[in-house]
Amino acid sequence: MMTRRGFLGFAGAVIATALGMACTQEEKPITTPTPEVKEKVVVKEVLKPLPMPPWPYKKIDPDYAAELGYQGYMGKTFDGEKLPGKACCFGAFYAIVKPLAEEVGSPYTEFLPVASIATVGEGGLVGWASLCGALNGAAWAIWLVAPEEEAKKVIDELYAWYMYEELPKYTPPKAMKAELSPFPTSVSNSVLCHASVTNWCEVSGYKAFSKERSERCGRLTADVAKKAVELLNAVHEGTFVPAYPLDDKTKSCKSCHTKGSALENTRGKMACWSCHTEEGAMRVEQVKGHPEI
Repeated sequence: MMTRRGFLGFAGAVIATALGMACTQEEKPITTPTPEVKEKVVVKEVLKPLPMPPWPYKKIDPDYAAELGYQGYMGKTFDGEKLPGKACCFGAFYAIVKPLAEEVGSPYTEFLPVASIATVGEGGLVGWASLCGALNGAAWAIWLVAPEEEAKKVIDELYAWYMYEELPKYTPPKAMKAELSPFPTSVSNSVLCHASVTNWCEVSGYKAFSKERSERCGRLTADVAKKAVELLNAVHEGTFVPAYPLDDKTKSCKSCHTKGSALENTRGKMACWSCHTEEGAMRVEQVKGHPEI
């Protein structure tokens, strides 16, 4: 039987033991697990520089190029999808570069996103009506794919064809600006946008800023793209033969005015008579009743 004194002594011993254990127990700090630190690797994208032209070429379907040229001029596809550029220069350029991006791949695939720069050639260069934008854009593309001397011959042929051919010939599956049948055609007798448009307006009776004239230039862009591709395909196959030499009247002019001649006071390859004879451009003084300038 435990007496009160014994109980108190036992209790005191238990408390003392517990206190002692509390005082002598080693305290271990609570630590948070440190996550594994992984070194971050920064991958820098290295842009591959574009090679110097000429770039690889594969034959292009001329009819496909014509459709792309027309849509490029309009700035949208036949389905209404917006394209990165618009107008004549972009249309002709895009019509050659896009098929090559599809068939060849690099470097055309890297270049295609900036093809919109060709929009600057719109209306003979931002509306200045100088060199026809379709001819300008086609020449850029030709220069990308053909060696320099061959490119010059192809461009010469394309420009001469444009001066003497009755255009436009292309008919889209769906006209985007104006549906005319038959569609009016004309001969530009010049590579200048100004002369080309004016001649067509005189033949057709439509205004220079009409939707009909815009439709005409869209179709003309298709024609230029198609012809450029036909010439490039011929070069690729080794069958290219120029068919549009300088006409006799222009040769006669050059005999006195070009390099190495008696006067040597001009340059160029355009038909001289398209501006400098009565059968060419109409002069202000020839227009009856025109105010004096």
